[in-house]
Amino acid sequence: MSVGRVATTITTGARSVRHRVRLPDAPPPDGVLLRVRDAAVTLGGERILDGVDLDVHGGELVALVGPNGAGKSTLLAVLAGDLEPDRGTVDLDGAALGSWTHVEMAMRRAVMLQQLTMSFPFTVRQTVEMGRSPWIGQDAEDDDERRVEESMFATDVEHLADRRFTSLSGGERARAAMARVVTQDARVMLLDEPTAALDVRHQEQVLALAKNSASDGVGVVVVMHDLSLAAAYADRVVMLASGTVRAAGRPSEVLTADLLSEVYEHPIEVLSHPVTGDLIIVPGRAIHLG
Repeated sequence: MSVGRVATTITTGARSVRHRVRLPDAPPPDGVLLRVRDAAVTLGGERILDGVDLDVHGGELVALVGPNGAGKSTLLAVLAGDLEPDRGTVDLDGAALGSWTHVEMAMRRAVMLQQLTMSFPFTVRQTVEMGRSPWIGQDAEDDDERRVEESMFATDVEHLADRRFTSLSGGERARAAMARVVTQDARVMLLDEPTAALDVRHQEQVLALAKNSASDGVGVVVVMHDLSLAAAYADRVVMLASGTVRAAGRPSEVLTADLLSEVYEHPIEVLSHPVTGDLIIVPGRAIHLG
């Protein structure tokens, strides 16, 4: 057993405990893997979320967009169970989020934060192996090595396998963190700005991987700032503004010039790619003549 998995086993308890967890069964009949209703969050005396509803279905990639301070990362934390709302309910896999143990939640949803920090000098391989920790003692444990290798290849970090995670660049860390999430084999993936530190090639690679996961039936929620990427990869876009859902629907329905200009308080143009027809979203810029 690797160092990473040893550490996880010590933290979560003996292997015998693992056999008593409730394993994921068939998806809920309505296909909703994750549901939040009337979520409200107040932090530091400020209302960050107010009355947010969201359903995440298996087989779709949902992009959360909106300006700074709109509540995107806060909503993702509520969906992950990392932040309890002041008001509202969150259901995961057909049951209240709080009814699952930490291991049972990890079997059902995987979370990629904006920054993954390590207190110990784990290698990249050990970091990715941590994604398999919910399955220790289960039949799925037999797939550990294969899933780790596949995830590292898919995120282009296999050549970094023996590097210490703390020695990586920001982009390399982000890809290793994505590999850990993918190898977890959860039914829901929650990704907080996974492309922020990546170059163009790896942005496309990571989002294509997320999209492929959705094609396989996973419900994927991605916080994004790049609106053109959101338009290209999302099945559904949820736009937040001042802690509320301002609009939700297909990219073409939500990412309009008028709505974007209003929400972002800046002129924004929405163009169509001449070959693919994809939406291209650019800020309006005044031309200064010297």
